[in-house]
Amino acid sequence: MFKRLFGLAALLCMFVSPLALAGEYDDALQSFRAAKQTGPFFDNAYGYVVFPTIGKGGFGIGGSHGSGRVYAKGMYVGDTTMTQLTVGLQMGAQAFSQMIFLEDERAFKSFTSGNFEFSAQATAVAITAGVSAEANTGGGTATSASGGRNDANVSNSGYRKGLAIFTIARGGLMYEASVGGQKFMYKSL
Repeated sequence: MFKRLFGLAALLCMFVSPLALAGEYDDALQSFRAAKQTGPFFDNAYGYVVFPTIGKGGFGIGGSHGSGRVYAKGMYVGDTTMTQLTVGLQMGAQAFSQMIFLEDERAFKSFTSGNFEFSAQATAVAITAGVSAEANTGGGTATSASGGRNDANVSNSGYRKGLAIFTIARGGLMYEASVGGQKFMYKSL
């Protein structure tokens, strides 16, 4: 049953998530580099993963999907995809950029080992304009954020289990009270 739901969610996201072009990667990286709190992560993280656009949609059952690039020590080393299935009260569609910083080589190897999953408790800090927000895959702590796409400022942005996750809203509207985890597939160059 979950495979069917997962397939349905992936199909739904194909309509919500446009293909990411090379320019979109540069734009997303620039947005995260410009953020006051995420900028320093580029200098200190062993690696990072950028998803220029993740499409998310749902009506009762929902899902997210996006393609990204993986970097180690500043070098592009592979491609990744993220898929998420959520179940719960939800309706709408939205798009966002996501950045995952990998603190050390152990976190990098864990992420690039093939199939990596965030539990429903993985928390992403939402970089939005002037609101207090929590963007997560089902739980965690709220985090305040302020600023825009090119000058965001966030608080409480340390690593958790070797990962620091940030998102920037790109558009859409979604009401959601759901639970789900993110699953990643990695392919080296």
